[in-house]
Amino acid sequence: MRDKGSVSYSAAIESAATSDTDDIPSEFAQRVVREATRRGFDRASRRVLIGDGARWIWNIADEFFPDAIQIVDLYHAKEHLYAVAKAIYGAGNDLSEEWAEKRCKELDDGEFDSLLTKLRIHSKTQPDAAKCLNYFLRNRNRMNYPIFRAAGLSVGSGVVEAGCKRAIGARLKSQGMHWSFSGANAIIALRCCRLSGRFDVFWKRQTVSCNLAV
Repeated sequence: MRDKGSVSYSAAIESAATSDTDDIPSEFAQRVVREATRRGFDRASRRVLIGDGARWIWNIADEFFPDAIQIVDLYHAKEHLYAVAKAIYGAGNDLSEEWAEKRCKELDDGEFDSLLTKLRIHSKTQPDAAKCLNYFLRNRNRMNYPIFRAAGLSVGSGVVEAGCKRAIGARLKSQGMHWSFSGANAIIALRCCRLSGRFDVFWKRQTVSCNLAV
């Protein structure tokens, strides 16, 4: 459940890559921290981060929000299981669909040990199953979906996927559009300000900056 008008947007074409020896966080990590600070994330009684399971996402979470609950998006996790089923049985047949549905139900019901057992059986001969097994083992504590749901937490990142389409896709990906790097980032910034209810504030700041420059 979200309060009406509570969603905010922040985006840019920028890198999330960083090295362990870097003193400065990546541009993306800095953006996340700025938005979290702006939204008062540190003052929330319960903090949650949802991601698709990529290591770099949890690295950022561990560094900047160490006490937040981490949740792997349920639908990304299920996509991995369907990919394994396709690799084992082929696409578009009943065996593939049945295997994937059973594994997804185990995931939904919190029967994690059973799910891992089934993946281990195929991991010995199927590289995709072995890769998926490592993915689930690595993110096991982030996949306690029955517990998360019982606590009233969201287990899907659909709002983020929809936000990408609304903020970026609808404005920058129309037929025939072509953008320079700087031009795209400028429009993205304006678009996010407008959707976040910060458009007037943005222009007031620009006016102040211009006056100071004069």
